[in-house]
Amino acid sequence: MAIDYDKIMNWPFEEVVQSYDTRDSILYALGVGLNMDPLDEEQLRFTYEDNMNALPTMAVVLGTPGFWVKDPDSGIDWVKVLHGEQGMVLHKPLPPAATVTATTKVTEIIDKGEGKGALLLQERTVTDQATGDKLATLYSTTFARGDGGFGGPTTGARPVHSLPEREPDMVCDLPTLPQAALIYRLSGDYNPLHADPNVAKGGGFKAPILHGLCSFGVAGHAILKSCCDYDPSRFKSMNLRFSAPVYPGETIRTEMWKDDNVISFRAKVLERDVMVLNNGRADVG
Repeated sequence: MAIDYDKIMNWPFEEVVQSYDTRDSILYALGVGLNMDPLDEEQLRFTYEDNMNALPTMAVVLGTPGFWVKDPDSGIDWVKVLHGEQGMVLHKPLPPAATVTATTKVTEIIDKGEGKGALLLQERTVTDQATGDKLATLYSTTFARGDGGFGGPTTGARPVHSLPEREPDMVCDLPTLPQAALIYRLSGDYNPLHADPNVAKGGGFKAPILHGLCSFGVAGHAILKSCCDYDPSRFKSMNLRFSAPVYPGETIRTEMWKDDNVISFRAKVLERDVMVLNNGRADVG
């Protein structure tokens, strides 16, 4: 069953209403590895409810539409989909507790050709229900490896951010816990690939892998620490490409280049010397 371009472009996403509290914000922060040092008071602002802040990257888990590509009517070979890119623009700092509404839409489907897959570009807007303030706009690209050649547009992908050719200006090493995926999944992504060893082996991995969005959060932590002095109001946007999986327990090294308010970055795991995040760009204040 091939992708029906018009059907996917007009997919009937329902508005999502989600309430979260400080416990959820703390759980998210712990899931991406904050307070490995429980005496670090800068990080404690995100893991202790007294005058706490929410991590900026928590926006990616708010108001998600779920794994909608698994719907048979989509025509998408959901077993072969991968999370290719993720971006976010923050319009205001996230409150540590709120009720939000979110709307999702597909903005383009790019046909890479028979046997080469397709790209699904999506956009999600998250709004504070109480104030009406727009909190964040999320952008993602799904790589549907089994769905190329359906006759759709062949151009329209988001531009790739090029990294500077000089040595990084800053490097930040952040460890992940062996049980990191089991904690992070409690923020809403219960894919068994991140918990069940048998499912992971069936997918070609030696063990359950870390969620891509958890790696996204670790890199966001590195930027918040290195470039924003842990002030979430200075964190404006972030986008990147996923290039390889991370295993829980590995150390993620984020390499950063600062050019005025633009932070270019990439990340690799030290234990295997493998690049896991690439072509990253963040804007800071």
